[in-house]
Amino acid sequence: MSGAGKVVCVTGASGYVASYLVKLLLQRGYTVKASLRDTNDPKKTEHLLSLDGAKERLHLFKADLLEEESFDSVAEGCEGVFHTASPVLLSSADPKAQLFDPAVKGTLNVLRSCVKVPSLKRVVLTSSIAAVLYNGKPSTPDVLVDETWVSDPAFCEKSKLWYMLAKTLAEEAAVKFAKENRIDLVVLNPGFVIGPLLQPTLNSTSEFFLNLINGAQTFPNTIFYIVDIREVALSHIQAFEVPSASGRYCIVGHVVHVSEVLHILRQLYPTISIPEKCEDDKPLVPAHLVSQEKAKSLGINFTPLEVSLRDTVESLKEKGFLKV
Repeated sequence: MSGAGKVVCVTGASGYVASYLVKLLLQRGYTVKASLRDTNDPKKTEHLLSLDGAKERLHLFKADLLEEESFDSVAEGCEGVFHTASPVLLSSADPKAQLFDPAVKGTLNVLRSCVKVPSLKRVVLTSSIAAVLYNGKPSTPDVLVDETWVSDPAFCEKSKLWYMLAKTLAEEAAVKFAKENRIDLVVLNPGFVIGPLLQPTLNSTSEFFLNLINGAQTFPNTIFYIVDIREVALSHIQAFEVPSASGRYCIVGHVVHVSEVLHILRQLYPTISIPEKCEDDKPLVPAHLVSQEKAKSLGINFTPLEVSLRDTVESLKEKGFLKV
């Protein structure tokens, strides 16, 4: 077990990605210090406390992204810190309060705690493909997006892409701070995460997915940058364990138009009400490529799209969110 005797910290541990990450870390023998905003909320804690190994090796801590020194006790004694905590709101009435402060200030808050930890070897930051794609460049089918791409804050602001802007600014601030303070930082940029849920509540990507197949009349004319939750969780551990890991990693398994996703779902689940009409009459937005070269250097193999889609639907059914 690669994590036996090692202590790591996961921020925002009740989230979709973080819950799976905690599960994998415990499976590998790590002792996990997990931070949550509310350690008394059973909806946030029960699924974590019931994981194999949790009784012996999972410790919950209350911490707030916007509270200075809030993460000191969580990070203390850790070799690795996985910073996954950050709000995912694709639209926001108050971007500064709901997105920018938790994303940027929260990330710096966690990193300031990391500086105080002599045992720390590496920090893994959960960024997003949202911090990669949005720069105004054309995305024709011949385009290959890779880790050198960075979303442009001015373009995001002009286009009111607040979530994309928050993730871009947070990653930028983290990289700068890590460099200045000699923290070994690895950044992961996963796409739209699907797959089975561990937590009992819907996260934003699962909710978006559910709404699409649960009575929607039309589908959006857009591209999905899909990745399975299991690869995202594994890529975090690999980013910590592989000594040569460095810089940022795009973690995207499939770049497909929404219509293709719905076509597969229609074949898998003929009885589900799946929209057949696009919300506009424009030509379908063409898909392009996102490089998987760096991700594969971490030992990541991507789940077939059909498997991820089926497992997502089965999980939504099992949790009672989808009636088929």
